Amino acid sequence: MAESTTGKITDAGVAALRTRIGVPQPYPAPPHYRRPNEDAFRNVALSYGDDNPLWCDPEHAATSRWKGPIAPPPLVGGDSLIGEDRLDEAELAAARGLRGDPLRGVHAFYAASEREWWAPLRPDQRVFRRTALVGVVDKPSEFGGRGVQEWTAQAFRTAEGTLLGAQYRMMFRTERERARTRKKYAEVQPQSWDEAAIAELDAAYAAERPRGAEPRWWEDVSAGDPVGPLVKGPLTVTDMVCWHVGMGMGMYNVAPLRLAYQNRQRVPRFYHRDELGVPDAMQRVHWDPAFARRSGNPTTFDYGRMRETWLIHACTDWMGDDAWLWRLRVEFRKFNYVGDAQWVAGEVTRKYLAEGGRPAVDLALRTRSQRDEVTSPATATILLPSREHGPVRLPDPPGGDGTLEAAFDAMIGRFAEGRS
Repeated sequence: MAESTTGKITDAGVAALRTRIGVPQPYPAPPHYRRPNEDAFRNVALSYGDDNPLWCDPEHAATSRWKGPIAPPPLVGGDSLIGEDRLDEAELAAARGLRGDPLRGVHAFYAASEREWWAPLRPDQRVFRRTALVGVVDKPSEFGGRGVQEWTAQAFRTAEGTLLGAQYRMMFRTERERARTRKKYAEVQPQSWDEAAIAELDAAYAAERPRGAEPRWWEDVSAGDPVGPLVKGPLTVTDMVCWHVGMGMGMYNVAPLRLAYQNRQRVPRFYHRDELGVPDAMQRVHWDPAFARRSGNPTTFDYGRMRETWLIHACTDWMGDDAWLWRLRVEFRKFNYVGDAQWVAGEVTRKYLAEGGRPAVDLALRTRSQRDEVTSPATATILLPSREHGPVRLPDPPGGDGTLEAAFDAMIGRFAEGRS
């Protein structure tokens, strides 16, 4: 009898995965928001602790560079948040021939992201997206033996034709059984907090606020200027419940009750029986300590997307309402467990005129835990208003002709060039 390859990374599986590179395909989950309005903008921002009125208060937003509410940056992208698939019949037919996962049963951790934003999303806009695998990189894993970097690209535009932005997302694939047996994180102890320590965190929260309507002029910024800090934590399961209220349930489209039954028929291997014999989603590693331990962790942990939004929050609080977050790149190097706190901070590393003479600054950012471990290093580029050069001018999307297809093809080409 042939040995089962389910849950294992094989040469054949990696080769089969690579045949999908560059093939546009439907995203596995429908968009959480089809026509997001100010309520959706507010719910997304609140899910990661952002109370900036620019996203949802028409009176406040009317005085900004944008003359009205705009979506918080995490909403444009974020996997399944927005975007109806934009594929023609030939592309749909090609995608139907790629059903199933060549690395079936191999665990996937969200490990890195590169995002860019080209224009604001206004309320009540219908949004389209294109998605494709763009890279498969064989890489050893300290956590679970052999590993594979699986890079996917997405691009977004409105029904009216405005190109909004794009992202690369990297899922790191590891073999579950090896992860469990190696016990790399077995020595990590959940953090406890006394009353004085909580009071210190509360004081930090009380001092935080968005810069808001006060412009941060490019001329007033220098390399070395601090960004943040923001405190995030101690992380609770409630934080993750609130996260899902705004962000939805992600690419596996996890749902309750009858909808859970229907989803289980669609992706049966994503469901394992709990201690009561009830089928439940593997995503419960984020709220079920026993299941998290089965995956090789001491307890439940956050989503990489959560820390990504925290880094975005640090940028938008620092830059003010009239600036523009252009690019963000982040890696998720350490787990952030329930009970952990993270401090989001950084500094300006470069001040310059970007393409077209746009006043810009680059930032180095990081999330750092109470263990003094950098869990997520990141870089960002922000366009700032200038006394000399005037208001922010939005970046030019790639591709040249302004279509979603051209922008997406340019993103695929850029990925290949950047890693050749």
